[in-house]
Amino acid sequence: MFSGAVLKDREMLRRIGNLAGPAVLEQALQTAVQYADTAMVGQIGAAASAAVGLTMSCTWLVNGPLFAMGIGVLACIAQALGAGDATRARKAGAQGVFLVLFLGILMGVLTVALAPFIPYWLGTEAALAKDAGDYFAITCLPMIFRAGNIVFASALRGAGDSRRPMLINLAMNVCNVLLNYLLINPAHLLDIGFVALPLWGAGMGVRGAAVATALSHVLGGTLMAWAYWRHPTLSPRQCGVRVDRALMRRIISIGLPVTGERVAACLGQVVFTGLVSRLGTLALAAHSIALTAEQAFYIPGYGMQAAASTLAGNALGEGNEKKLRDTSLTITFIAAALMALMGAALFSFPEALMGIFTGDREVMALGASVLRIVAVSEPLFAVAIIMEGVCNGIGDTRASFMISAGTMWGVRIAGTLMCVYVFHGGLQAVWCCMVADNTCRCCLLLLRFLRGRWKRRLNILAQQR
Repeated sequence: MFSGAVLKDREMLRRIGNLAGPAVLEQALQTAVQYADTAMVGQIGAAASAAVGLTMSCTWLVNGPLFAMGIGVLACIAQALGAGDATRARKAGAQGVFLVLFLGILMGVLTVALAPFIPYWLGTEAALAKDAGDYFAITCLPMIFRAGNIVFASALRGAGDSRRPMLINLAMNVCNVLLNYLLINPAHLLDIGFVALPLWGAGMGVRGAAVATALSHVLGGTLMAWAYWRHPTLSPRQCGVRVDRALMRRIISIGLPVTGERVAACLGQVVFTGLVSRLGTLALAAHSIALTAEQAFYIPGYGMQAAASTLAGNALGEGNEKKLRDTSLTITFIAAALMALMGAALFSFPEALMGIFTGDREVMALGASVLRIVAVSEPLFAVAIIMEGVCNGIGDTRASFMISAGTMWGVRIAGTLMCVYVFHGGLQAVWCCMVADNTCRCCLLLLRFLRGRWKRRLNILAQQR
């Protein structure tokens, strides 16, 4: 009996590793490329960085529904395969095709049409509005490819394939960096030792960065659609692509709360940043750079989240209560342990990390102080991320939405309002509110899981069978 339990544990860890490993690597590569991308745009000047960064929150908002519907597709595929129903999994994947076409066309038209006005709505200066609007419009032109990249990647992960999405996103990110180098800069000489190579350059500046991003989305969406179409389990070549109303309703019912959560989080971030700006330029600079620096320390959690969703959905489809509980808690422990190590590194060397992005000693000191505050909460944030992934995998997205939105606005925003306007606290107090938000979200999501609210979904699936 003991050897059998050990073998099962080894099999569980092997499957977690196979799913989470490529996803973690993908997150690490994306973060590295984002750092490089930010640095390359920053070389043009402060105005270019401001123009690109201005619409970043809008980009997150636009991506929200795409990621949300991708989660709906992932959950339905994972549950179907867990129940051994490959036909239902293929049909669920086929619904993703219609979602890509509908959302890609609709959101592409809306974003391009609104792009000239968005910078003014955000209160930017007229000098930046043109570049910011053009950047947003160009990056949103290939929206259907962006939708395909996101939704089809989720479908592949739901089928347990995280390797292909990782490789495709790697190709997409490399393409983005290379095109940035060629399109942003004018023609110049590249010195390699004693040799000076003439390199072509378009010298397009901000618009060059936008075109590079757009073309990388085209590449990523095309390759992801090709990988989905050739997948041995999901490919609709055998059953065709048809609308299944019941499955589509199920996907949308899972995705809509996730959309609400993303919208609430994005709007909360906008308000949160606005409140931080009340503390002055130094605080805002330290806050922005510290947030960017901290992204690298989320990698284990967000990389393992998709694995948690897939494995929880599989176990739910099988109707295996013990497997769902054991797998979810195991991956939660692994993610928390990894992020605890990352948090220890962040606590030990925050000044060196801030020094990568700024040479201003005041900004470095203030940023380092808030990074030490958030470093302590990294393991708790990991638990919240994985528990959110489990909720996504079993389709319990409404609860996740209510908890995340409630803590964002009831803890982070309300607490920051009190700190800034009542107690006149500084940036450290504001980041304590952010830590309190993550801590409350962790406790509420974990408590819901441990109380077994998800067992009702097992009963519903059992009755449907």
